[in-house]
Parts: sequence; structure tokens; C-alpha cells
Amino acid sequence: MTGESVVSRAVRVVDAFRPGETTLGVSEIARRAGLHVATASRLVAELVELGLLRRDTDRRVGLGLRLWELGARASPALSLREVAMPLMEDLHAVVGQHTQLGVLDGAEVLFLERLSAPGAVVNHTRIAGRLPLHASSSGLVLLAHASAELQERTLAGPLRAFTRETITTAARLRATLDQVRREGVVSCPGHIHRDACGIAVPVRSPSGAVVAALAVVVPNDAEARTQVPALRAAARGIGRQLPSR
Repeated sequence: MTGESVVSRAVRVVDAFRPGETTLGVSEIARRAGLHVATASRLVAELVELGLLRRDTDRRVGLGLRLWELGARASPALSLREVAMPLMEDLHAVVGQHTQLGVLDGAEVLFLERLSAPGAVVNHTRIAGRLPLHASSSGLVLLAHASAELQERTLAGPLRAFTRETITTAARLRATLDQVRREGVVSCPGHIHRDACGIAVPVRSPSGAVVAALAVVVPNDAEARTQVPALRAAARGIGRQLPSR
């Protein structure tokens, strides 16, 4: 790509790895990154030397420990997760399903942590995974309190459908965001998977800014919203322990 920096291409190489994937072949990395195989091979070799990628004995490529080390220094996310974990564990013990913490990153929700349990309802969320803002309960909470520019850009679409219940129109999304701001909670029955219901509330810093979304994913049944009081209490507890901004 003419004029593109080496750093930009290297980021695309690293970004080729999707949540849950441990290794990829160089040709697949090249395809996903939109690079010539020779270019991708050269960048992979340099990143392996720097410890950002690793190469297995079968020549397949994986993410290196150096990336984990650098990621662990991302202090805002790290401190938020450390503060949230004890309260998430308490909430998880009450709910007995999935409990997760998400933050706004670009035009998506990025999940910092997820606690699960054997036999819990289906859940597509992964730690370090992402979902579109319009489709998930965490994303809707974060979008409702995001900048007007991001809201309008999201409303303009496209709004991908995961199921028949996913929000796919600007009018419905706008109404849902208004409701989130009024009620401080959102319920998404069947929006990602028909058997699951995501419920999320905002986590606010001491100054009142929304810094994260705390959510549970529970079976999509009449009992789903009974988890709201425990969810609100956990979010308040996390917020009280965050440093002032």
C-alpha cells in the first residue's frame, strides 16, 4: 500500500490474530493483513526477533510474550480490572452465569474480563474480544454515554444483525440509547444468541464519567432481569473504588 508506514503494516500483522487463535501460517497472516506474502514474511521475522511474535517448530506463528508484557503496562485498563475483579467475583457467585467487564475502544466494546461457570448459557464474549456497540448490552451502555460524533456515526450504520432481535435500525437504536440514559440499565434478550440475554449497567468514576460497562449474560427467560439489583450494586462498588479523575 503506497505511503503506508512500516509500523502500520506491522500492526496489521499482529492484528491478524483473532481471539482464541494461537498460531497462524504466514500466508494466512498475509491474506488477513492485505500484504504480499514476502512482505508479511519479512515483517513476521522482524517481529519474532523483537519477541512480539513467536515461531513454533512447525514454522507457524503466534503472539509473543513481549506483547503480553507491554499490554500489562496499559495502566488504565489494568487498574480498572484489578479494582473490578473482587466485586465481579461476588456478582458471579450470585448470578452463577457469565459476568463481564467492557470498555469503549474505537467503535467497539473491548472486554477486559469475563467470569463464567460450567453449564452457563452460550456466550460469544471472550477476554480481549470485541463486539459492535449496537449489538451487545455492554456496547449499548457505552454508546449511550459516548460522544455525539460516535453515536451519529454508529446510527448511520451499517448495523449488523446477529439474530432477529438485534437492533438494526437507527430509530430503534436511538430510542434504546435514550432509554439507557434514563434508566441506567439495558436488557438485550436474544440480541447476540436467541438463548441468551445480556444485561448491562454503567460503571462510573467518582467524577460521574462512564468508564466501563458491567454486564451479565444469563438465560433468556422470565428470570433474566432479577439480576439487575445485584448488577447495579456491583457497578456502584467498583465505581467507588476507582481513583478520581
